[in-house]
Amino acid sequence: MSIGNSPEDDRPSIGDDDRPSIGRALQQARVDAGLTVDEVSTTTRVRIPIVHAIEQDDYTRCGGDVYARGHIRTLARAVGMDPAALIEQFDAEHGGRPAPTPAAPLFEAERIRPERQRPNWTAAMVAAIVAVIGFVGFTMFNGGDENEKGSPVAEGTAPPQPAPKPPTSRPTPDTTPEPSDSAIAAAPKDMVTVRMTAVDRKSWISAKDHNGRLLFDGMLEAGDSKTFTDKEEVELVLGDAGAIQLFVNGQEIKDEFQPGQVERLRYTRDDPQPAEDDPQAG
Repeated sequence: MSIGNSPEDDRPSIGDDDRPSIGRALQQARVDAGLTVDEVSTTTRVRIPIVHAIEQDDYTRCGGDVYARGHIRTLARAVGMDPAALIEQFDAEHGGRPAPTPAAPLFEAERIRPERQRPNWTAAMVAAIVAVIGFVGFTMFNGGDENEKGSPVAEGTAPPQPAPKPPTSRPTPDTTPEPSDSAIAAAPKDMVTVRMTAVDRKSWISAKDHNGRLLFDGMLEAGDSKTFTDKEEVELVLGDAGAIQLFVNGQEIKDEFQPGQVERLRYTRDDPQPAEDDPQAG
């Protein structure tokens, strides 16, 4: 539970420094925007204790510089500030921007189990078709020999030939095509639908439902797409958010993720929320 519901209660004291700290700048912008910590936390989905800590320039609760930078960027947009200036200040105070870390080793601990290898039904079908054709050919060949050795065939007539059966096409399991964008737009309103596409390079991704059950954990190759649905919430971890094109409930998410940037995201049936700089957004 947060303390105080009025933004004026959180107004920071002004010191002698010409350039305020990141936390004080975010707090002042929030107060000027008439927002409480509770309202900012609801809008950004950054937990209340973390919002309080960042406004006090305490980044130990963020889980590392990568997450701290992401929280600063999210909070800045929520209170109407330019994220780039704050990120530049943060990098200057914390030894510069870290080099992108390969996603797979970073999140190795979060992986529950590797995706189970599916049976190769295509190879099995090809083998079955070859066996049927071989059996038919063998039967026809032996049948011709028996007609020649046995009873004569009436002149002008040909022995009946068994017609080869056309191979039956059966849908293979786990090969349901991904829904189109129009299908996503027409998704039921009582479900949350998230579609991800690796645009020009691969990225490791993880997706869980509202119960924390793992929906997918692995590499999304360049050009591939994945769609996830749940009745309440879909939780995502993007190893390289800059490589992912993201649609939530039929609408594209326009966040400017950088190459190599790691992002944790949660989406519900009400997302995406209106842009923070929209004058009609509440």
